[in-house]
Amino acid sequence: MTEELREAVKREEERLGRPLTCRVNTFGCQMNARDSEKLLGILLSAGFAEADSDEADFVLYNTCTVRENASERMFGRLGALKGIKERRPEMRIALCGCMMQEKHVVERLQKSYPFVDLIFGTHNLFRFPEYLLKLYRDGEKLTEIWEETDRIVEKLPVRRKYPFKSGVNISFGCDNFCTYCIVPYVRGRERSRKSADILAEISALARDGVKEIMLLGQNVNSYGKGLSGEMSFAALLHEAEKIDGIRRIRFMTSHPKDLSDELIAVMRDSEKICRHFHLPLQSGSDRILKAMNRKYDSTRYLSLVKKLREAMPDIAITTDIIVGFPGETEADVDETLRVIEEARFENAFTFQYSPRKGTPAADYPDQVSPEKLQEGFDRVLKTVQEMAKE
Repeated sequence: MTEELREAVKREEERLGRPLTCRVNTFGCQMNARDSEKLLGILLSAGFAEADSDEADFVLYNTCTVRENASERMFGRLGALKGIKERRPEMRIALCGCMMQEKHVVERLQKSYPFVDLIFGTHNLFRFPEYLLKLYRDGEKLTEIWEETDRIVEKLPVRRKYPFKSGVNISFGCDNFCTYCIVPYVRGRERSRKSADILAEISALARDGVKEIMLLGQNVNSYGKGLSGEMSFAALLHEAEKIDGIRRIRFMTSHPKDLSDELIAVMRDSEKICRHFHLPLQSGSDRILKAMNRKYDSTRYLSLVKKLREAMPDIAITTDIIVGFPGETEADVDETLRVIEEARFENAFTFQYSPRKGTPAADYPDQVSPEKLQEGFDRVLKTVQEMAKE
């Protein structure tokens, strides 16, 4: 397949009389960023040269749908691409990622953005070379979305953004089904990579000069789920630490309900795992946490913060907070402020609740008015910034 693709790209270059260029744009999280490195690796292996703007022969948007502003930004950028393609009809435009797993988004694209040449989702990323071949050899536009998959494809080409650090996927998907979150629906159910494959990838990165790795998963703490006889996440970290050449290890993201004493002990005793723990809170109100289906309360959350600080007094703890979840009152915001002040986060990513079509919370009654949402958000943000400054 790769050789056929290279030949198709070469024929297009001969037709145009110049090398083909590509541009990969990433919206969203570290998982998307890692996916984009794989997509760019495939394009460069096929013979494309990387461009530094959307004035390229092949432009790919790897999309995010977790928050509305990321979705709307993508549509805005896509509108600008239309003008470029009118000037350069040989240009090809592709869209992939989480937004493409939403049926209503694909319908909107097909109706209002017919100039897009290729649409595919999160589950069939590994088939990207086949889609490129159909575009350049057969001149065929294509939309292919898989609703789910249990496959994990190893050893795709990768072009890292940085020579000294790299993300490493340890799992894909999520089984938590928080009521506000679209991720389980667009990324699928949780599935873990085999530890041997993960450790082999880290070893190869170390041989290539990488000094820092970040282990990636929607919920790294539940690593190994669905794999027979696999090690825990804490044990995986311990094994990764033994690899020569790796100096720093990070991970993202942890769910409080799965944070174990074993993991805290491994971090405490480690010389390589960075003293940073990102532990999403989302809300300090027990009533809202229950409505979110987070499976812990504020007391449990604060006990974990206490355990982390007692084990590692120099640790930096950061978090995510959502303001304006349906039904949230001023008293609920007060509870969030209480937890922030007690936990004393070094930083917090603070978001205004954004209803995502297809999630339970989008249909909840008592959606918070924009005015009330902004008022609560300003209070939370001010407190977060004061704690971080201290």
